[in-house]
Amino acid sequence: MAAPFEILRDLFAVQGRSDYGGEAVTQWEHGCQAACLAEAAGAGAALVVAALAHDVGHLLHGLPNDAPDRDIDDVHERLGADWLAAFFPEAVVAPVRLHVPAKRYLCAVEADYLAGLSPPSLKSLGLQGGPMSAAEVTAFEAIPFSSDAVRLRRWDDQAKVSGLPTPPFEHFKPHFDTLHNGGAP
Repeated sequence: MAAPFEILRDLFAVQGRSDYGGEAVTQWEHGCQAACLAEAAGAGAALVVAALAHDVGHLLHGLPNDAPDRDIDDVHERLGADWLAAFFPEAVVAPVRLHVPAKRYLCAVEADYLAGLSPPSLKSLGLQGGPMSAAEVTAFEAIPFSSDAVRLRRWDDQAKVSGLPTPPFEHFKPHFDTLHNGGAP
């Protein structure tokens, strides 16, 4: 069986050149930009890999790119997290699972956050349940890895720069090696 790095690399090679849901970048560019932002912030290997793979569910579901325009929530965060769980520890999987709830959380706790969302992100927010209620905010804050999911969410929102040069996928291999060779996540 191929190693998780090769499996994810091959999936991005086949599916990652598709448009990223109405944004000006491809799936690959978006994931790579998010991972580069995680690296620049000094995140550990688990969070860099989570940033790279946070939207892998979009590559797995088989729905059209315009699913949100058809009022379909593709639940990519759950699909992606479930798929990643076969290869990675919870420190990778949980932030991926929680990055959509993190958007809902930030919309509830930061007034400026909602105003800064792109039109496609606003559209998907409506399909994903809108801003959290006060009770949902409290519950979210108690979930393990929720703070990592919020960090991931911010990189997700910033990783939409058209034409930004990105490194090759192999650039991220040391982070995978750290996770799979007993290094600190």
